[in-house]
Amino acid sequence: MTVIMNDEVFEKKGFMISNDKNLLNVDVIYDYLNNESYWAKGIPRQKLAKAIENSMCFGIYFNNEQAGFARVVTDSATFAYICDVFVLPAYRGKSLSKWLVQTILKHPDLKGLRRWSLATKDAHNLYSQFGFSPIARPETWMEIFTPYIKPQ
Repeated sequence: MTVIMNDEVFEKKGFMISNDKNLLNVDVIYDYLNNESYWAKGIPRQKLAKAIENSMCFGIYFNNEQAGFARVVTDSATFAYICDVFVLPAYRGKSLSKWLVQTILKHPDLKGLRRWSLATKDAHNLYSQFGFSPIARPETWMEIFTPYIKPQ
């Protein structure tokens, strides 16, 4: 099931989503990912900066202040991996995460991809609204998992 969010409703309340990296407050993003997230705790700042540099990034802003973030790793032709998605605690409960996912999926540079992927421990209900489901053939997927990134 696809969830349609009304951009105008959020914009009237002072919210905006942009993929302009110049608007990102990397200090806020780093603080959340390093100290609050379960998936990126302890990430070295230089690793995050490189990840942002090499990804398509989406920021949620309230009156020009960072309120949320998501990163998309993609070739813009066949595959996209959504990661580092968060809405800061002060802005939760306003359907901003739904608006963010909808905005990412509708982005013109990401149309027509063969596969979208993401990993989540606790947001299955959010992503299933947009058609995400458990991997159909997990036996075909492999990974190298190194959760503790060391600075270089």
